[in-house]
Amino acid sequence: MTQNGKNGLSAMQTPSVVSKQEWETAHAQMLVKEKAHTRAHDALAAERRRMPWMAVKKTYTFEGPNGKVSLLDLFQGRRQLIVYRAFFEPGVHGWPEHACIGCSMVADQVSHLSHLHARDTTLVFASRAPQADIARLKAHMGWGHIPWVTITDSFDADFGVDEWHGHNAFIRDGDRIFRTYFINNRGDEAMGTVWSYLDLTALGRQEEWEDSPQGYPQERPYKWWNWNESYVAGAAPDPKWVEVSDAGEAAFRNKDAGTQP
Repeated sequence: MTQNGKNGLSAMQTPSVVSKQEWETAHAQMLVKEKAHTRAHDALAAERRRMPWMAVKKTYTFEGPNGKVSLLDLFQGRRQLIVYRAFFEPGVHGWPEHACIGCSMVADQVSHLSHLHARDTTLVFASRAPQADIARLKAHMGWGHIPWVTITDSFDADFGVDEWHGHNAFIRDGDRIFRTYFINNRGDEAMGTVWSYLDLTALGRQEEWEDSPQGYPQERPYKWWNWNESYVAGAAPDPKWVEVSDAGEAAFRNKDAGTQP
């Protein structure tokens, strides 16, 4: 028995054990399939960027740490907004000490938001719990970096998240707001990285290799990356990082494209 009380590997129907050469052959075969999977994911994201938009004509009001805020306010001046409906309120398992276990796991996965902000995108969590309870929960669980507002009207019902968790993506043109995408269920569970969030949005990762409609913002991949404390709007990329990332890209291009995921 192992320390956690479960049977060891001997009780499992495990794959065969092979030599280094056989393992590398099997790995190369799997990489071909992973490459196809990655390309299919890219094609799906490209199609998502061509989804029609839905104008948001209704006014929604949320309660934030400093008082009432509108849906437009949630953008925090950025072009795109992602709102995650987290279940933390009376009647939810865990209340009042905890939010829903699944929603809490999603919150634990949220990466550093500075990278999303560098792509002109804001992430906000929304629940029906009062702000005092949300503040207490964030402090207890280490989620202080996540903006989290209180739903006060029909926002959750209107956007398909009144009974189940989900992410809604929005874009704005001045004061006009449009809903661009929605994801829930298993796709929702995989959210949390910079890339999963950006692939959900209307503008995508905003990099030159992406298949996006004409006129969409795009720049060279890697070059916009930075330390989370070092982003400066409009600043030129770090020249040393440009050199390093260029060398890395060249090395990958020199390898067999069919073996790289």
